[in-house]
Amino acid sequence: MRKQPLFIIFLLVFGLLFPACSISKVATKFISNALTKEGSSEVFTSDSDPLLVGDALPFTIKMYESLLEANPNHQGLLRMTGSLFVMYANAFVQQPAEQFPRHMYAERLAELDRARRLYLRGVELLYRGLELKYPAFAKDQAAALAKMKKDDVTSLYWAAAGGILAYSIDPLDVGLGLRIFEFFTLINRAYELDPDYNSGVLDDFLLLYYASVPEILGGDRAKADFHFKKALEKSNGLLASPYVSYAKAVSIPAQDYDTFKEYLEAALAIDPDADPPNRLINTVNQQKARFLLDSAAQFFISVGFDDFWDNYDWDDEDWDDENR
Repeated sequence: MRKQPLFIIFLLVFGLLFPACSISKVATKFISNALTKEGSSEVFTSDSDPLLVGDALPFTIKMYESLLEANPNHQGLLRMTGSLFVMYANAFVQQPAEQFPRHMYAERLAELDRARRLYLRGVELLYRGLELKYPAFAKDQAAALAKMKKDDVTSLYWAAAGGILAYSIDPLDVGLGLRIFEFFTLINRAYELDPDYNSGVLDDFLLLYYASVPEILGGDRAKADFHFKKALEKSNGLLASPYVSYAKAVSIPAQDYDTFKEYLEAALAIDPDADPPNRLINTVNQQKARFLLDSAAQFFISVGFDDFWDNYDWDDEDWDDENR
């Protein structure tokens, strides 16, 4: 957006603030195309300040939703708005909530439920875009997927990610549970179309999937290890996310503290500036890596209790109530 002429921004703000004097459909389409062209999301993903991006995204999402009201079938808007819902829910709602201290249990549950709802809003928009482009998608997903091309991978990825992340928050949601294979099918098709998409992000997704779901749903440790190695290879070791994903999804359940520590330290050693388009993603994942390392005693029996009590939150209101 920074590269667009100033009058585009003027038209956009004018149209949003003064709907009675709405800009023409031609202008709306022009603005929508300009804001959703290839690479437009890098204004967020290349930033080094997660707080700045986290504060900006809600307004950006609502701005895109306003444009969608005027241009409801615009593929770029549906894809961008849907993906931003999923991105925001993950990086700026779910992840912070998971790091709340024990005495904020109620707030944690509320924020996780908010993240779940945001994920599903994103999935709905992404599905809407796919159904408009491939009318058979709603009734015969397999036939529609067979017709899809490389430029559909972004929508497939974010739709699958949003659906599975929503289910991970509430595994008792039977409706979402029944759709796990559906979401897995989307990511598999995306992998067939572009296995190197976005520096191996699909391998990172599959690593988490195979490591996290039970065997009855396709969980497989060997496949998780395979996709971890592929993710590192395709990212040239410049992304922190595969290390963090493996440490959380594989090392913790296996109670393998040594690998957990090694991989999180590897994630922290990555220079975010070495991969500018993914600067924000690396920064956010390094924050997650630091939290996991500092909280290791909560996840591993082998980490000494002395370390746990040294780092315990003595202001925890639950502890105070229990020990008065």
